[in-house]
Amino acid sequence: MRLFLMTALTMVAFAANSILNRAALAEGAIGPGSFAALRLASGAVMLGLLLALRDRRLPRPGAPNLGAVAGLAGYMLGFSYAYVALDAGLGALILFGGVQMTMFLGVLAAGEALPPRRWAGAGLAFGGLVLLLWPAGAGAPPALGAALMAFAAASWGVYSLVGRAVADPLHATGANFLYALPAAVALALALPDATQASAPGILLAVISGAVTSGLGYAMWYSLLPRLGVSVAAVAQLSAPVLAVAAGVLLLGEPLRLRALLAAGLVLGGVALGVVRPRQRTIGSSGS
Repeated sequence: MRLFLMTALTMVAFAANSILNRAALAEGAIGPGSFAALRLASGAVMLGLLLALRDRRLPRPGAPNLGAVAGLAGYMLGFSYAYVALDAGLGALILFGGVQMTMFLGVLAAGEALPPRRWAGAGLAFGGLVLLLWPAGAGAPPALGAALMAFAAASWGVYSLVGRAVADPLHATGANFLYALPAAVALALALPDATQASAPGILLAVISGAVTSGLGYAMWYSLLPRLGVSVAAVAQLSAPVLAVAAGVLLLGEPLRLRALLAAGLVLGGVALGVVRPRQRTIGSSGS
């Protein structure tokens, strides 16, 4: 039960990142480059403070894990720039559908066996993603936004795969945030935002970085070894459903039938792939 609750809390944090990012950009409170840089900076500061309190000394990041740093930087930047054009819920569906595919490819490359129910759940959830992205006039998401979010998805998948072997999740996440920050700052300087950062936009970026990203990702790294890659991949597909609902309720985004059907398929795939069937005990009566 504790593992389930921690996983559910982490998925809420993942969905909240979509809401916070989209809310800041949709209202013109900040640009995508500044949002990504502030998100990484505030996450690094928060995690550094927690490490200092835990270890009672200033944290030392150590040598960077290049795969994790590249994955985190690619995810943060692709995520922020994609939300210039995408609704929160649609972006989250693209993101975590792509994450699922990336992580399943990692499982196959490692030669790990997957039970049939997990394959079926992954296929059903992937069908929801196909339904969302299949071109159909106004119902299809913008191509550039979808491509940027797909890039973010592949990057996050890599980041999650690397996280399986992490011994100290809090330390590893803090180091990754610190080392990914220069890439975000460099891009923000090279491609200045058209929107000037305002106090509300800065606040949303800091909350996203310090709370729902920094703390959420440290928790995610701690969960990965216990969940396993295939379960973690499917479980993340619950985040888009939360983001769709929050986008409608909090941001006034339209609830399109296509997105609703896609969310239903995704949620059904998650349930099929993650929830284990109840085992009948010997001597139990049948119906």
